[in-house]
Amino acid sequence: MAAIEAENLSRAFGGRRAVDGLTFAVEDGEVFGFLGPNGAGKTTALRLLTGQLNPTAGGARVAGCDVVRERERLKPQIGVVSEQQNLYPRLSGRENLAFSAQLYGVDGRRVTAALAEAGLAERAGDRVEHYSNGMKQRLLIARALLHRPRILFLDEPTRGLDPGGALGIRRLVGELAAGGVTIFLTTHYM
Repeated sequence: MAAIEAENLSRAFGGRRAVDGLTFAVEDGEVFGFLGPNGAGKTTALRLLTGQLNPTAGGARVAGCDVVRERERLKPQIGVVSEQQNLYPRLSGRENLAFSAQLYGVDGRRVTAALAEAGLAERAGDRVEHYSNGMKQRLLIARALLHRPRILFLDEPTRGLDPGGALGIRRLVGELAAGGVTIFLTTHYM
């Protein structure tokens, strides 16, 4: 069974189709790059696949779950990093993750491991307002990995990063995939 399957997946907003008849499959452990220009429907497709939006036609299964009918069963199977950096700037990296861990009932010991996986262990005590954009992106990925999801959705994870920061994110994605995490990554970069 594929980790992600979309069949004729479509979403319209008024008379405008943002996603139109999308069909594909992503195998377990695969890194799937969903490429397209700005405004092509990449983020809408990601929101459909993660159960944040209902399709107007077609359907999808992620981690064996129907994304409309089995949202509660789907949530623990996936991690999502949206294009907005929704972090608490006055908290440290560790405090940001500890807060999220508490909200989602994840053992607090997982915070240290997630920070290490994202390469932020040395800066975990620093306030997020002092992090570079690349560090913030890695912290968002660490937050999405707190509960050890099977599938990670990344929406434009290298947007606005310098070449070094983007390379760091690509390396992290490679390490996660090597560890068995399926990655769905939207981008407009070739």
